[in-house]
Amino acid sequence: MLLSADKIHDGQQWLAPGSVLEIEEQSGTIIAIHPHLQNENVQHFEGMICPGFINAHCHAELSHMKGAIAEHTGLTGFLQQVMHKRNDYSDVQKETARNKAVQEMYDNGIVAVGDIANTGDTLALREKGLLHWYTFVESIGFNPARAQSSFDYAFKIWSEFSAQKTDDKLLQQSIVAHAPYSVSSDLFALIAAHQPKCSMSVHNQESAAENEYYQSKTGAFVEFLRGIGIDDSTFSASSKSSLQTYAHWIIEEKPLILVHNSFSEKADIEFAIKRFKQLYWCLCPNANLYIENQLPDIPLLMSCNAQICIGTDSLASNHQLSILAELLSIDHQFPEIGWEQLLRWATWNGACALQMQEQLGCIEAHKKPGILWIKKDFSLQKLY
Repeated sequence: MLLSADKIHDGQQWLAPGSVLEIEEQSGTIIAIHPHLQNENVQHFEGMICPGFINAHCHAELSHMKGAIAEHTGLTGFLQQVMHKRNDYSDVQKETARNKAVQEMYDNGIVAVGDIANTGDTLALREKGLLHWYTFVESIGFNPARAQSSFDYAFKIWSEFSAQKTDDKLLQQSIVAHAPYSVSSDLFALIAAHQPKCSMSVHNQESAAENEYYQSKTGAFVEFLRGIGIDDSTFSASSKSSLQTYAHWIIEEKPLILVHNSFSEKADIEFAIKRFKQLYWCLCPNANLYIENQLPDIPLLMSCNAQICIGTDSLASNHQLSILAELLSIDHQFPEIGWEQLLRWATWNGACALQMQEQLGCIEAHKKPGILWIKKDFSLQKLY
């Protein structure tokens, strides 16, 4: 099959005008990219063609909570609602919602997902084979004395995911830290040492309160932690931001995805980029608007040459699981960024963040990245 479009994005940049993709019709494998090809069988599409989207951060296991939490609660209010409401559903309701959410991602052109797991609930979803999966098994524990038991619990879940095999989809998994306000320095160290070459994600600087807690041990997180029965007496303020503190607990060579980053400042960004060799900043703009009603300073990240990728977060904090919807929100707020950059974040950068760049994220001969058609009205159609 021969395809052309007004613009074709190969995952990193626009191809030259007039380029034609030759694709194996049954499998969707890229056969060749022709700079110019005069052939009456070329199908031309008005709009943009790009590789399949990479959702670098999602919580599929929270899909049953769509609409359960009001917008603009702030992060601590949101977390309290998740803890109080996430189990107010039957197993059938939860499973139905998860299956619907994964189908929604697939229909919205997502080919791979970096999914947060606190349980084994998404094991069956990975077996269905709709998407490629990088499962981030989340470890939580703020009490240093319980660091090993917290890690052991996550390791048990990780082992279940690790045992899964598939012939045609990528299945990867690693143990990761939830957030600086829920993981002790001891637990951070245990997590970072496990699979040191595998990606780790951290919910980073999603609220101003997180930085305040690390800088002075005051603010909303003091009340939040004590309200849920967590003893933080062993924690001492560092007088630094959360990121500039906990980053020292992660080995420099560890591939790292920092998620949200709504309150990351220039000093934080420059510090992290200097420290970590493989670092990606995952933006989930619609979730940030849903929870805190604030977007990250994306132009600041760009000015620091940060490697950006895109996620959706969960249906507890979003109205849909659509990478295109995330890009449209960024474009609405920052139209100067442009679609060449936006599509790179949503495809190639996401694939690199999930260590899937050998198979996904770019239009290149012998690869099968998925092919999407973004029409002039920004509706989306999967071509492969």
